[in-house]
Amino acid sequence: MAGKSGRSINNVPENPIKKMLFSWEGILVIVFILVNIFCAWFSEFYNLKNLLRQMPVYLAEVFLMLPMAYILVLGEIDISVGSIVCLCATMSCIVCNTGASFILVVITALVVGTLCGAVNGFILTRFEELPPMIVTLATQIIFRGIAEIVLGSGGSISASNTDGFRLLAGKVGSVPYILFLVLILAVIFAVILGKSTFGRRVYAIGTNRLTAYYSGIHVQKIRFIIYTVMGTVSGLCALFIVSVSYGANTTTGNGFEMDAIAMAVFGGISSTGGKGNLAGGVISAFIIVCLRVGLGQRNVHAQVILLILGLLLIGAVALPNIIGQVKRAVTK
Repeated sequence: MAGKSGRSINNVPENPIKKMLFSWEGILVIVFILVNIFCAWFSEFYNLKNLLRQMPVYLAEVFLMLPMAYILVLGEIDISVGSIVCLCATMSCIVCNTGASFILVVITALVVGTLCGAVNGFILTRFEELPPMIVTLATQIIFRGIAEIVLGSGGSISASNTDGFRLLAGKVGSVPYILFLVLILAVIFAVILGKSTFGRRVYAIGTNRLTAYYSGIHVQKIRFIIYTVMGTVSGLCALFIVSVSYGANTTTGNGFEMDAIAMAVFGGISSTGGKGNLAGGVISAFIIVCLRVGLGQRNVHAQVILLILGLLLIGAVALPNIIGQVKRAVTK
């Protein structure tokens, strides 16, 4: 093709291998492989069988990452989800101990979670000037406070009938049900965010809310839906937490919101809104799960694991700049 200057301009397509390697998801795949190699070297007990056996303890948090990614794409944050998990777990155990059917226990957890999410959504859409961090900090205190009133300060509750929870914690061979459900929901959430009109509207709101509003997008309706879904998924997370511990206490769900945010941000979801996709979030979630299992098998202190995750999070923020510099150096 000849330009006005008379020079020929060749349309050279970008090397797909180079594009994949320099993509955030490609880097995360490499990190995932390296983490598994490290864990296998670090712990003699780290293998596929033990990984699948210990995974359910951490996989429940991956549920929270899926709607949290939507909230981050909006340019917002929800730090109340750990408290919602605590309240849902508490109420499901209470209903379970009344002798109710397990279906009613499941409905209780999902309804309580949905109501909590709807409360967040209602406040944030009714009073638009309020920052999401402050609102969800307040509801975090309120929801966990309700759970503490029910359980008593430092109290706990055990499920008297664990048959339903045992079924929920079941396996197909050596693969736990929760892994199948996580993958199915991940695909659904990823397709909706990346391929649907709803997802495009979420990105538009996160990029510029005012422009999205004047473009005819029902901004507050979409925000309300996402926060409500966040609550529903928190209820689902609570059910699987109880299926592992067969009970709940006032510390259930502590730090879950930070883990969900870390998984999403490490996966490339921008905390400022409008950028990222769930593929990276899912890969990063499994990186963190594998790292926790591997380090936990050697009894590494929980605070050390948090320190490592914090360093990974800092790296996730800094790495895009490094990648940009490398790209510029390679193309010169």
